[in-house]
Amino acid sequence: MKKNILILMPSMFIGGAERSLIGLLDSIDYTKYNIDLFLNRHEGEFLNLITEKVNLLPQIDAYTNFDRPIKDVLFSKNFKYGIARLKAKSDMRKNVKLGNKHNVWSSLQFISNRLTPLLPNIDKEYDLAINFLGIADVLGQKVKAKKKLAWIHTDYTKLVPNKELDMDTYSKVDYVVTVSNDCENQFLSVYPMLKDKSLVVENILSEKFIKEQANEKITDDKFDINNDQIKLVSIGRFTDAKNFDNVPQICKHILEKGIDVKWYIIGFGGDETLIKQKIKEFDMEQYVIMLGKKENPYPYIKACDIYAQPSRYEGKAVAVREAQVLNKPVVITNFTTSKSQLTDGFDGVIVPMDNEGCADGICNLIKDKELQQRLIENTKITDYTNKQELEKIYALLEG
Repeated sequence: MKKNILILMPSMFIGGAERSLIGLLDSIDYTKYNIDLFLNRHEGEFLNLITEKVNLLPQIDAYTNFDRPIKDVLFSKNFKYGIARLKAKSDMRKNVKLGNKHNVWSSLQFISNRLTPLLPNIDKEYDLAINFLGIADVLGQKVKAKKKLAWIHTDYTKLVPNKELDMDTYSKVDYVVTVSNDCENQFLSVYPMLKDKSLVVENILSEKFIKEQANEKITDDKFDINNDQIKLVSIGRFTDAKNFDNVPQICKHILEKGIDVKWYIIGFGGDETLIKQKIKEFDMEQYVIMLGKKENPYPYIKACDIYAQPSRYEGKAVAVREAQVLNKPVVITNFTTSKSQLTDGFDGVIVPMDNEGCADGICNLIKDKELQQRLIENTKITDYTNKQELEKIYALLEG
Protein backbone atom coordinates (compact mmCIF):
# COMPACT_ATOMS: atom_id res chain seq x y z
CA MET A 1 0.00 0.00 0.00
CA LYS A 2 1.36 3.41 -0.96
CA LYS A 3 2.38 5.88 1.73
CA ASN A 4 0.93 9.40 1.56
CA ILE A 5 3.17 12.48 1.69
CA LEU A 6 2.08 16.12 1.86
CA ILE A 7 4.42 18.95 0.85
CA LEU A 8 3.61 22.56 1.79
CA MET A 9 5.03 25.45 -0.26
CA PRO A 10 4.10 29.16 -0.46
CA SER A 11 4.13 29.37 -4.28
CA MET A 12 6.26 28.42 -7.29
CA PHE A 13 7.93 31.69 -8.21
CA ILE A 14 11.52 31.45 -9.45
CA GLY A 15 13.99 30.60 -6.69
CA GLY A 16 16.56 28.11 -5.48
CA ALA A 17 14.23 26.34 -3.04
CA GLU A 18 11.60 26.08 -5.76
CA ARG A 19 14.12 24.51 -8.16
CA SER A 20 15.17 22.13 -5.39
CA LEU A 21 11.54 21.13 -4.88
CA ILE A 22 11.19 20.40 -8.62
CA GLY A 23 14.24 18.15 -8.35
CA LEU A 24 12.75 16.35 -5.36
CA LEU A 25 9.39 15.84 -7.06
CA ASP A 26 11.07 14.54 -10.22
CA SER A 27 13.06 11.98 -8.23
CA ILE A 28 10.47 10.41 -5.90
CA ASP A 29 9.44 6.77 -6.45
CA TYR A 30 5.76 7.17 -7.31
CA THR A 31 5.20 3.41 -7.30
CA LYS A 32 5.54 3.55 -3.51
CA TYR A 33 4.44 7.06 -2.55
CA ASN A 34 1.50 9.38 -3.26
CA ILE A 35 2.48 13.05 -3.20
CA ASP A 36 0.04 15.87 -2.47
CA LEU A 37 1.39 19.39 -2.97
CA PHE A 38 -0.34 22.30 -1.24
CA LEU A 39 0.54 25.82 -2.40
CA ASN A 40 -0.66 28.91 -0.56
CA ARG A 41 -0.97 30.52 -3.98
CA HIS A 42 -1.19 28.73 -7.32
CA GLU A 43 1.24 31.20 -8.83
CA GLY A 44 4.79 31.26 -10.15
CA GLU A 45 6.84 30.52 -13.23
CA PHE A 46 7.65 27.00 -12.03
CA LEU A 47 4.01 25.87 -11.73
CA ASN A 48 4.17 24.24 -15.16
CA LEU A 49 7.32 22.31 -14.18
CA ILE A 50 5.53 20.25 -11.52
CA THR A 51 5.36 16.65 -12.68
CA GLU A 52 1.90 15.31 -13.50
CA LYS A 53 2.55 12.51 -11.01
CA VAL A 54 2.00 15.02 -8.19
CA ASN A 55 -1.51 15.73 -6.94
CA LEU A 56 -1.73 19.54 -6.72
CA LEU A 57 -4.38 20.26 -4.09
CA PRO A 58 -6.97 22.99 -4.75
CA GLN A 59 -6.07 26.49 -3.60
CA ILE A 60 -7.73 27.60 -0.36
CA ASP A 61 -8.28 31.35 -0.66
CA ALA A 62 -7.70 32.00 3.05
CA TYR A 63 -4.07 30.89 2.61
CA THR A 64 -3.40 33.63 0.06
CA ASN A 65 -3.62 36.27 2.80
CA PHE A 66 -0.04 35.79 4.04
CA ASP A 67 1.44 38.21 1.53
CA ARG A 68 -1.46 40.07 -0.08
CA PRO A 69 -1.42 43.83 0.62
CA ILE A 70 -3.05 44.43 4.02
CA LYS A 71 -5.36 47.08 2.57
CA ASP A 72 -6.71 44.61 0.01
CA VAL A 73 -7.36 42.03 2.71
CA LEU A 74 -9.04 44.51 5.08
CA PHE A 75 -11.51 45.63 2.41
CA SER A 76 -12.48 42.12 1.36
CA LYS A 77 -14.69 39.38 2.78
CA ASN A 78 -11.53 38.08 4.44
CA PHE A 79 -11.14 41.23 6.57
CA LYS A 80 -10.47 39.15 9.71
CA TYR A 81 -7.14 38.13 8.18
CA GLY A 82 -6.37 41.79 7.58
CA ILE A 83 -7.03 42.52 11.25
CA ALA A 84 -4.70 39.64 12.14
CA ARG A 85 -2.00 41.14 9.90
CA LEU A 86 -2.41 44.50 11.67
CA LYS A 87 -2.04 42.74 15.02
CA ALA A 88 1.13 41.10 13.71
CA LYS A 89 2.51 44.55 12.83
CA SER A 90 1.74 45.69 16.36
CA ASP A 91 3.52 42.61 17.74
CA MET A 92 6.58 43.48 15.66
CA ARG A 93 6.66 47.05 16.96
CA LYS A 94 6.41 45.83 20.55
CA ASN A 95 9.20 43.35 19.87
CA VAL A 96 11.48 46.14 18.60
CA LYS A 97 10.61 48.37 21.58
CA LEU A 98 11.78 45.55 23.86
CA GLY A 99 15.20 45.91 22.22
CA ASN A 100 14.97 42.86 19.96
CA LYS A 101 16.34 42.92 16.43
CA HIS A 102 13.97 42.46 13.54
CA ASN A 103 14.20 41.23 9.94
CA VAL A 104 12.23 39.43 7.22
CA TRP A 105 12.23 36.09 9.04
CA SER A 106 10.87 37.52 12.29
CA SER A 107 8.26 39.48 10.31
CA LEU A 108 7.07 36.23 8.75
CA GLN A 109 6.98 34.64 12.20
CA PHE A 110 4.68 37.30 13.64
CA ILE A 111 2.39 37.21 10.59
CA SER A 112 2.21 33.42 10.70
CA ASN A 113 1.59 33.42 14.44
CA ARG A 114 -1.47 35.64 14.02
CA LEU A 115 -2.84 34.19 10.77
CA THR A 116 -2.40 30.45 11.18
CA PRO A 117 -4.96 29.92 13.99
CA LEU A 118 -7.64 31.47 11.73
CA LEU A 119 -6.94 29.21 8.74
CA PRO A 120 -8.99 26.12 7.87
CA ASN A 121 -7.38 22.73 8.36
CA ILE A 122 -5.90 20.82 5.43
CA ASP A 123 -8.06 17.71 5.16
CA LYS A 124 -6.71 14.14 5.06
CA GLU A 125 -4.19 12.41 7.27
CA TYR A 126 -0.69 11.77 5.98
CA ASP A 127 2.16 9.42 6.78
CA LEU A 128 4.60 12.32 6.36
CA ALA A 129 4.07 16.07 5.96
CA ILE A 130 6.83 18.47 4.90
CA ASN A 131 6.98 22.25 5.17
CA PHE A 132 9.48 22.88 2.37
CA LEU A 133 10.01 26.64 2.76
CA GLY A 134 9.28 29.31 5.34
CA ILE A 135 7.62 29.28 8.76
CA ALA A 136 6.22 25.86 9.67
CA ASP A 137 3.16 26.94 11.70
CA VAL A 138 0.65 25.56 9.19
CA LEU A 139 2.46 22.22 9.29
CA GLY A 140 2.30 22.17 13.08
CA GLN A 141 -1.27 23.37 13.55
CA LYS A 142 -3.32 22.65 10.44
CA VAL A 143 -2.03 19.30 9.17
CA LYS A 144 -2.62 15.76 10.47
CA ALA A 145 0.43 13.57 9.89
CA LYS A 146 2.24 10.74 11.66
CA LYS A 147 5.51 12.60 11.16
CA LYS A 148 6.18 16.26 10.40
CA LEU A 149 9.31 17.74 8.89
CA ALA A 150 10.29 21.45 8.65
CA TRP A 151 12.90 22.32 5.99
CA ILE A 152 15.54 25.08 6.44
CA HIS A 153 17.37 26.35 3.33
CA THR A 154 19.64 29.02 4.78
CA ASP A 155 22.32 29.82 7.36
CA TYR A 156 20.22 30.25 10.51
CA THR A 157 22.80 32.44 12.22
CA LYS A 158 22.09 35.12 9.62
CA LEU A 159 18.39 35.22 10.48
CA VAL A 160 17.00 37.20 13.41
CA PRO A 161 14.35 34.83 14.74
CA ASN A 162 12.01 35.43 17.64
CA LYS A 163 13.17 32.44 19.64
CA GLU A 164 9.96 32.08 21.64
CA LEU A 165 7.90 31.78 18.45
CA ASP A 166 10.50 29.48 16.87
CA MET A 167 10.51 27.10 19.81
CA ASP A 168 6.71 26.94 19.80
CA THR A 169 6.77 26.15 16.06
CA TYR A 170 9.49 23.50 16.30
CA SER A 171 7.83 21.86 19.31
CA LYS A 172 5.04 20.80 16.95
CA VAL A 173 7.26 19.06 14.36
CA ASP A 174 9.29 15.85 14.53
CA TYR A 175 12.31 16.88 12.45
CA VAL A 176 14.07 20.05 11.33
CA VAL A 177 15.87 19.45 8.03
CA THR A 178 18.87 21.51 6.91
CA VAL A 179 20.50 21.28 3.48
CA SER A 180 24.12 20.69 4.53
CA ASN A 181 26.22 19.71 7.54
CA ASP A 182 27.40 23.30 7.90
CA CYS A 183 23.81 24.54 7.85
CA GLU A 184 22.94 22.01 10.53
CA ASN A 185 25.84 23.24 12.67
CA GLN A 186 24.68 26.83 12.26
CA PHE A 187 21.11 25.91 13.18
CA LEU A 188 22.24 23.95 16.25
CA SER A 189 24.44 26.85 17.36
CA VAL A 190 21.17 28.78 17.73
CA TYR A 191 19.07 25.88 19.04
CA PRO A 192 21.38 23.21 20.53
CA MET A 193 18.40 21.74 22.39
CA LEU A 194 16.93 20.61 19.04
CA LYS A 195 19.82 18.30 18.18
CA ASP A 196 17.64 15.18 18.45
CA LYS A 197 15.25 16.64 15.88
CA SER A 198 17.95 17.70 13.42
CA LEU A 199 18.43 15.97 10.07
CA VAL A 200 20.51 16.84 6.98
CA VAL A 201 18.95 16.27 3.54
CA GLU A 202 20.86 17.91 0.71
CA ASN A 203 19.15 19.56 -2.27
CA ILE A 204 18.09 17.05 -4.89
CA LEU A 205 18.55 18.00 -8.53
CA SER A 206 17.36 16.51 -11.81
CA GLU A 207 20.43 16.29 -14.09
CA LYS A 208 18.32 15.24 -17.09
CA PHE A 209 16.01 18.25 -16.69
CA ILE A 210 18.87 20.74 -16.25
CA LYS A 211 20.77 19.51 -19.32
CA GLU A 212 17.66 19.43 -21.50
CA GLN A 213 16.69 22.97 -20.47
CA ALA A 214 20.26 24.21 -21.07
CA ASN A 215 19.93 23.41 -24.78
CA GLU A 216 17.24 26.04 -25.35
CA LYS A 217 18.27 29.01 -27.47
CA ILE A 218 19.12 32.31 -25.78
CA THR A 219 16.81 35.03 -27.08
CA ASP A 220 17.77 37.93 -24.80
CA ASP A 221 19.68 40.49 -26.86
CA LYS A 222 21.36 41.84 -23.71
CA PHE A 223 23.34 38.60 -23.46
CA ASP A 224 26.04 38.88 -26.13
CA ILE A 225 26.87 35.27 -26.77
CA ASN A 226 29.28 35.94 -29.65
CA ASN A 227 31.74 38.45 -28.20
CA ASP A 228 35.18 37.55 -26.88
CA GLN A 229 34.74 38.97 -23.39
CA ILE A 230 34.94 36.59 -20.44
CA LYS A 231 31.33 35.96 -19.42
CA LEU A 232 30.50 35.66 -15.72
CA VAL A 233 26.97 34.67 -14.68
CA SER A 234 25.34 34.89 -11.25
CA ILE A 235 21.81 33.84 -10.31
CA GLY A 236 19.68 34.57 -7.28
CA ARG A 237 17.10 36.79 -5.65
CA PHE A 238 18.15 40.41 -5.30
CA THR A 239 18.59 40.33 -1.54
CA ASP A 240 21.32 41.20 0.94
CA ALA A 241 22.32 37.54 1.17
CA LYS A 242 23.34 37.33 -2.51
CA ASN A 243 25.63 40.40 -2.30
CA PHE A 244 24.91 41.48 -5.89
CA ASP A 245 25.18 45.11 -4.80
CA ASN A 246 28.96 44.58 -4.57
CA VAL A 247 29.29 43.02 -8.04
CA PRO A 248 29.84 46.40 -9.81
CA GLN A 249 32.85 47.23 -7.62
CA ILE A 250 34.24 43.68 -7.92
CA CYS A 251 33.83 43.87 -11.69
CA LYS A 252 35.57 47.25 -11.79
CA HIS A 253 38.57 45.76 -9.94
CA ILE A 254 38.74 42.93 -12.49
CA LEU A 255 38.66 45.36 -15.42
CA GLU A 256 41.38 47.50 -13.79
CA LYS A 257 43.61 44.42 -13.82
CA GLY A 258 43.36 44.33 -17.60
CA ILE A 259 40.85 41.49 -17.93
CA ASP A 260 37.94 42.11 -20.26
CA VAL A 261 34.82 40.71 -18.61
CA LYS A 262 31.07 41.11 -18.70
CA TRP A 263 29.12 40.04 -15.62
CA TYR A 264 25.47 39.00 -16.09
CA ILE A 265 23.08 38.85 -13.13
CA ILE A 266 19.85 36.85 -13.39
CA GLY A 267 17.12 37.33 -10.81
CA PHE A 268 14.72 39.76 -9.19
CA GLY A 269 13.92 41.17 -5.78
CA GLY A 270 13.92 44.13 -3.42
CA ASP A 271 17.58 45.13 -3.92
CA GLU A 272 17.14 45.81 -7.65
CA THR A 273 17.26 49.59 -7.21
CA LEU A 274 20.35 49.36 -4.99
CA ILE A 275 22.19 47.19 -7.52
CA LYS A 276 21.33 49.61 -10.33
CA GLN A 277 22.61 52.50 -8.21
CA LYS A 278 25.89 50.68 -7.64
CA ILE A 279 26.24 49.90 -11.34
CA LYS A 280 25.90 53.62 -12.07
CA GLU A 281 28.17 54.64 -9.18
CA PHE A 282 31.05 52.54 -10.53
CA ASP A 283 30.36 53.29 -14.22
CA MET A 284 29.71 49.63 -14.95
CA GLU A 285 26.68 50.02 -17.23
CA GLN A 286 28.55 48.31 -20.09
CA TYR A 287 29.99 45.53 -17.97
CA VAL A 288 27.44 44.49 -15.31
CA ILE A 289 24.21 43.54 -17.03
CA MET A 290 21.00 42.77 -15.15
CA LEU A 291 19.01 40.27 -17.20
CA GLY A 292 16.04 40.14 -14.81
CA LYS A 293 13.90 37.11 -14.09
CA LYS A 294 14.49 34.02 -16.24
CA GLU A 295 12.20 31.00 -16.06
CA ASN A 296 15.00 29.00 -17.65
CA PRO A 297 18.46 30.24 -16.59
CA TYR A 298 20.33 27.15 -17.76
CA PRO A 299 21.23 28.28 -21.31
CA TYR A 300 22.94 31.32 -19.74
CA ILE A 301 24.94 29.11 -17.39
CA LYS A 302 25.88 26.86 -20.32
CA ALA A 303 27.04 29.88 -22.35
CA CYS A 304 29.14 31.48 -19.62
CA ASP A 305 32.86 30.98 -18.99
CA ILE A 306 32.61 31.05 -15.18
CA TYR A 307 29.68 30.83 -12.79
CA ALA A 308 30.12 33.18 -9.81
CA GLN A 309 28.20 33.20 -6.50
CA PRO A 310 29.43 36.24 -4.51
CA SER A 311 27.07 35.68 -1.55
CA ARG A 312 27.36 37.09 1.95
CA TYR A 313 25.71 33.91 3.26
CA GLU A 314 24.00 30.81 1.91
CA GLY A 315 22.44 27.56 3.00
CA LYS A 316 23.53 25.63 -0.04
CA ALA A 317 23.14 27.55 -3.29
CA VAL A 318 21.17 25.45 -5.77
CA ALA A 319 22.46 27.50 -8.71
CA VAL A 320 26.06 26.55 -7.87
CA ARG A 321 25.22 22.85 -8.05
CA GLU A 322 23.34 23.41 -11.30
CA ALA A 323 26.39 25.13 -12.79
CA GLN A 324 28.49 22.14 -11.73
CA VAL A 325 25.98 19.77 -13.36
CA LEU A 326 26.60 21.80 -16.53
CA ASN A 327 30.37 21.37 -16.03
CA LYS A 328 31.22 25.01 -15.45
CA PRO A 329 34.15 26.40 -13.43
CA VAL A 330 32.56 27.84 -10.29
CA VAL A 331 33.80 30.57 -7.96
CA ILE A 332 32.11 31.35 -4.64
CA THR A 333 32.92 33.72 -1.80
CA ASN A 334 34.09 32.45 1.57
CA PHE A 335 30.71 32.59 3.32
CA THR A 336 30.24 30.57 6.50
CA THR A 337 28.93 27.43 4.82
CA SER A 338 31.08 27.66 1.65
CA LYS A 339 33.11 24.52 2.35
CA SER A 340 29.93 22.42 2.28
CA GLN A 341 29.16 23.84 -1.17
CA LEU A 342 32.25 22.60 -3.01
CA THR A 343 35.81 21.35 -2.53
CA ASP A 344 38.16 24.29 -3.04
CA GLY A 345 40.50 23.61 -5.96
CA PHE A 346 38.70 20.39 -6.95
CA ASP A 347 35.27 21.35 -8.34
CA GLY A 348 35.30 25.07 -7.68
CA VAL A 349 37.24 27.91 -6.09
CA ILE A 350 36.53 29.76 -2.84
CA VAL A 351 37.65 33.40 -2.86
CA PRO A 352 37.76 36.07 -0.11
CA MET A 353 34.58 37.94 0.80
CA ASP A 354 36.04 41.46 0.46
CA ASN A 355 35.59 43.02 -2.97
CA GLU A 356 39.25 43.33 -3.91
CA GLY A 357 40.09 39.84 -2.66
CA CYS A 358 37.10 38.45 -4.53
CA ALA A 359 38.24 40.21 -7.72
CA ASP A 360 41.78 38.86 -7.29
CA GLY A 361 40.46 35.32 -6.87
CA ILE A 362 38.30 35.58 -9.98
CA CYS A 363 41.22 37.03 -11.96
CA ASN A 364 43.47 34.17 -10.89
CA LEU A 365 40.88 31.64 -12.06
CA ILE A 366 40.40 33.43 -15.39
CA LYS A 367 44.16 33.44 -16.02
CA ASP A 368 44.71 29.81 -14.95
CA LYS A 369 43.30 27.83 -17.88
CA GLU A 370 44.77 24.62 -16.49
CA LEU A 371 42.86 25.07 -13.22
CA GLN A 372 39.67 25.84 -15.14
CA GLN A 373 40.01 22.62 -17.12
CA ARG A 374 40.70 20.63 -13.97
CA LEU A 375 37.56 21.99 -12.32
CA ILE A 376 35.54 21.13 -15.43
CA GLU A 377 36.87 17.57 -15.59
CA ASN A 378 36.20 17.01 -11.89
CA THR A 379 32.58 18.12 -12.23
CA LYS A 380 32.18 15.44 -14.91
CA ILE A 381 33.10 12.69 -12.46
CA THR A 382 30.98 14.00 -9.58
CA ASP A 383 27.28 13.30 -9.00
CA TYR A 384 25.51 16.50 -7.95
CA THR A 385 21.96 15.16 -8.09
CA ASN A 386 21.97 13.87 -4.48
CA LYS A 387 19.22 11.38 -5.33
CA GLN A 388 20.49 9.13 -2.55
CA GLU A 389 19.30 11.77 -0.10
CA LEU A 390 15.75 10.58 -0.76
CA GLU A 391 16.57 7.43 1.20
CA LYS A 392 16.64 9.55 4.36
CA ILE A 393 13.06 10.63 3.74
CA TYR A 394 11.97 7.10 2.87
CA ALA A 395 13.59 5.88 6.11
CA LEU A 396 11.39 8.25 8.12
CA LEU A 397 8.33 6.66 6.56
CA GLU A 398 9.48 3.14 7.26
CA GLY A 399 10.75 3.81 10.78
